[in-house]
Amino acid sequence: MFFDSHTHLNNEGYSENDRAALAAAIEASDVSYVVDVGFDLESSMIAARHAAKYPWCYAAAGFHPHNAKDMDGESLLMIRNIAKKDKVAAIGEIGLDYYRNLSDRGCQQDCFRRQIALAMDLKMPIVIHDRDANDDVLRILKEEGVFGKGRAGCFPPGEDGLPDARLLMHCFSGSAELARQYVKLGATISIAGPVTYKGARRLEEVVKALPMGRMLIETDAPYLTPEPFRGRPNSSPLIKYTAAKVAEIRGISLEETARATCANAKRFFGIRQ
Repeated sequence: MFFDSHTHLNNEGYSENDRAALAAAIEASDVSYVVDVGFDLESSMIAARHAAKYPWCYAAAGFHPHNAKDMDGESLLMIRNIAKKDKVAAIGEIGLDYYRNLSDRGCQQDCFRRQIALAMDLKMPIVIHDRDANDDVLRILKEEGVFGKGRAGCFPPGEDGLPDARLLMHCFSGSAELARQYVKLGATISIAGPVTYKGARRLEEVVKALPMGRMLIETDAPYLTPEPFRGRPNSSPLIKYTAAKVAEIRGISLEETARATCANAKRFFGIRQ
């Protein structure tokens, strides 16, 4: 039972036939749940439609920092409306990307803050994209009160006794020290395919450092394909290779890893079935 906590069935490069084929592959695999994550208005609408269509699919709605320049008041209102639909489980993916800078950094930060405010108002989980922007992402999250008592009071603390800010650091690429800092503040960390790559010692240290209850796994499909399929488009059924690497690093079974990360994801996204 695998839970792919971050995928893009809504990818703009897919035709409807492609999406149907991907859905069929998921249904034929050991993947029990996926979250189809929005990156702009259209992709958020598609994700919500997928969530309504497929029992195993949930959605997140939001503007990726690449697309921050396209978000205005009207589109933010539409994201709010999408977020209220059944099985839309989070606001995301939102954040900062200083690697490509496809939107101006000031614009990215404004878009990020406005969507954090939306998630705070709706009391919804938040999915964060952070690339080469560690300091500003953490600073803005703190300034906007994501780790404050008000938000923590919206969600019960984890079994580890730590606060739960319902904040997910998607495809985490930071240090083990930064991961520990986030967990203490109430965040959850998601591990993706790069953990399987040669020389991924930094990510291996993150996997070792995390409490099991604060770890999810993801594909970010069609990107970040794990070994041994690196170089090909990723898909949700390949999540098992990331899970297997996590199991190897932690010295536990694949079944235990799948069971724990699935339970963590269901709790994070508020899935009760």
